[in-house]
Amino acid sequence: MKLRIKWIIGLKLGFIASLSALFYSCAAPSAAPMAAPAVEVAAIGGSVSDTSSRSTYKKSVAQNRPGIATGWGDEIRSNVSVGDFRRASSSPASIASIYYNDKEGIKAMTSRWSNTGSGMQKAGNGLVEWGVKSSWGYLKNLHSGGKRFVEGKNGKNYELVVKNIAHSKLEIVLSVDGLDVLDGKPASIKKRGYIIAPGKTLVVKGFRKSEDAVAAFKFSTVRDSYANLSNHGTKNVGVIGMAIYTQKDVNPWKYGSGEIKNRKGARAFSEAPNIRAR
Repeated sequence: MKLRIKWIIGLKLGFIASLSALFYSCAAPSAAPMAAPAVEVAAIGGSVSDTSSRSTYKKSVAQNRPGIATGWGDEIRSNVSVGDFRRASSSPASIASIYYNDKEGIKAMTSRWSNTGSGMQKAGNGLVEWGVKSSWGYLKNLHSGGKRFVEGKNGKNYELVVKNIAHSKLEIVLSVDGLDVLDGKPASIKKRGYIIAPGKTLVVKGFRKSEDAVAAFKFSTVRDSYANLSNHGTKNVGVIGMAIYTQKDVNPWKYGSGEIKNRKGARAFSEAPNIRAR
């Protein structure tokens, strides 16, 4: 299946090499992810006044929800360049999620949990390592009921870190609170994402505002979350998603950890000699 990429976002990250992110649409909002056109709202059903009433109701509900979500932070520079990636399939090779909340919320959500430490953890059958990093370092990982959780703090910025540990390029589609990080609209695996070269690390610091800037991810109240203020609803706040696509005609597992281990463990002789060589 041929899919062409129209934009790649290069991120300047100091010692981390410049990386690229892909836009499926060349239209980028100047100040914030663009809301759906009015005609699409009308097509959903109801008059403009009805839509406004539903929006007011959703914001009222969000105002009473506990825990944290992701708000719209300060502007951060992030430039754009051009590139191309052909997916091996229309379906992702793997999908992973990280759930987040404040300390009280995490306790309520995880009656039984295991602490697997701070930092990056593998996902996608060994294709990547990823984690959530804030100003005080990587957030602690908790596992409960088959889900991965991290604890955030209201008012703190955070960033998503993904390292490609495969031996080929990968395309990564990321979402926060059910919204695509590239356009701020409802996330879908059909959208395009970031390309990461083998061995490289991608750091995504916020929702894209334009071709050269993003708005920082910032832990906030549900009421003040971007999902709520942009009228996308708060049903999906508290989750970070990642869909991984492999490259067409390339096997990213060809030289995976299992094969490398077998190669290094190969013996020149089936048994050790009885007499040492002189």
